[in-house]
Amino acid sequence: MPIRKIGVISRTYRHINRYREVIAILVKYGFGEILAKLELQKHLDFGKGFILGKTAAEIADVSHWGRVRMALEELGPTFVKFGQIMSTRPDMVPQELIIELEKLQEEVPPFSTEDAKRIIAEELNSSVDRIFTDFSDPPVASASIAQVHKAVLPGGEEVAVKIQRPDIDKIIEVDLEIMLHLATRAEKYLKEAEAIDIVKLVEEFARVIRKELNFRIEAAYIERFANNFQDDTTIHVPKVYKEFSSGKVLTMEFICGYKVTDITKTEVREHGIDPKVVASRGLDLILKQIFEHGFFHADPHPGNIRVLDGNVICFLDYGMMGKLSARHREDLADIFIGIISRDEHKITKTILKLTGRSHVRDVEELESDITELIEVYAYGSLKELEIGSVITHMGDVIIEHHLEGPRDFYLLAKALVTIEGVGRELDPEFNAVKHAEPFAEKLIMDRMSPQRLIKDFYLSALETRLLLRDLPSEARDILARVKQGEVKIKFEHKGLDPLLKTLDQTNNRTVFAIVLASLVIGSALMVLSGVPPKWHEIPLIGIIGFLGAGIMAFWLLFSILRHGKL
Repeated sequence: MPIRKIGVISRTYRHINRYREVIAILVKYGFGEILAKLELQKHLDFGKGFILGKTAAEIADVSHWGRVRMALEELGPTFVKFGQIMSTRPDMVPQELIIELEKLQEEVPPFSTEDAKRIIAEELNSSVDRIFTDFSDPPVASASIAQVHKAVLPGGEEVAVKIQRPDIDKIIEVDLEIMLHLATRAEKYLKEAEAIDIVKLVEEFARVIRKELNFRIEAAYIERFANNFQDDTTIHVPKVYKEFSSGKVLTMEFICGYKVTDITKTEVREHGIDPKVVASRGLDLILKQIFEHGFFHADPHPGNIRVLDGNVICFLDYGMMGKLSARHREDLADIFIGIISRDEHKITKTILKLTGRSHVRDVEELESDITELIEVYAYGSLKELEIGSVITHMGDVIIEHHLEGPRDFYLLAKALVTIEGVGRELDPEFNAVKHAEPFAEKLIMDRMSPQRLIKDFYLSALETRLLLRDLPSEARDILARVKQGEVKIKFEHKGLDPLLKTLDQTNNRTVFAIVLASLVIGSALMVLSGVPPKWHEIPLIGIIGFLGAGIMAFWLLFSILRHGKL
């Protein structure tokens, strides 16, 4: 569903109030000059003095990117989520800003338990007392979009009930409209925004956050994840209770376990928890998700991992998941093997394939940059090689050459960087390459298996057959269109927007003036004709016509004066 654009009709009182709040916060953190360039005062009736407000003294010493983070935190959940997602996009966001965005906090006070119970009753068509034998007050966790209560089902199962904040979907929709409006104006008035398709960025963010607001999608993710690991005893996936879940309520198994940051403590290790085993299993599980399933947990930070008895790992919060197609998994394996074998030519070819480009402006320059990248890691041991860091730097090279990687490529890099960081904290001897190499090699060998070759040959033969079958009719159709003059060449004009806008304004005012003149003439004719009913011997219809003409004339004059063009 596209974001509804802010216009005259949709600019409700609530929107204006929220827009004023957004502007005030941005000005507070020193972005008034940028806002002035967007010429928002023409659309929102802000005074120039307000837009050009000064930075508050208490934040004057904070860095530019630090003020961006602080502004996002104060703007609320929609903008915080936007910042968190942008922290995974080094192809669009400067590294200095990414460092700040990774510090974003969601310190949101919980909403009342009464509201939580009301939402559950509305969503599940039954009261909390009938569904659960016990329901915790206060919640055990609270975030910007939802909060979690511990509860007990009639069968004795302990569950975590995730409940969406009241009206958070409506709040986010309003913020999305405002973000789209700001992005549209930024793209139009700021040269800095020309290199980034900021409108597309906001639209992509809208797609992501709307999915996160639908807990049925998260429930489906958990079930898919569980199916992928149904025969793996090293991982536990929480059970989802679908009969007690909806779009705004998610009921799943309550996980206790140990925080992954606590398992190095003596009292935890006494329960048989081995940090080295956990580190090894954690990376193996992420690599299986990437190379075997193409469906991975995109946010495996320490707070999202619990360790159960027997060194069993459990991931929490499945709201952010990444996906890789089979072809992209194979390309990733080729890149990884190319890095280990120091084969820059192979890596260059695979990067072009991965990004969907058959060539670039300067292949030699790309290969040279890949060589430099490999040399950075060539003199260290494979034990010290960090896979996530290599993929992140590979992403930097892709960006520099104006290529575009798969949508979840940077989520993958962040997930690997995060899990490797956790692994090294748990085990100083942690060797990521030792774990990753067999996965990549297996994927490459599977490509050459007889079953795979037969399948590929069959699919190619099928595609060839379809092509040969459709080619004559397609060619005939194209020739017929050429003969009938239906084939047209489309030209795209750039830089004509201001002229077209001015012409449109002029045409509108001309039509308005013609209608106004017609109304005056028509009203005069009505008065002269003496058509009843009358008021003081003057035809009433003529009076109404003159009043309407007066209002229209005043409106037109006001519009001209408001835009400063008489």
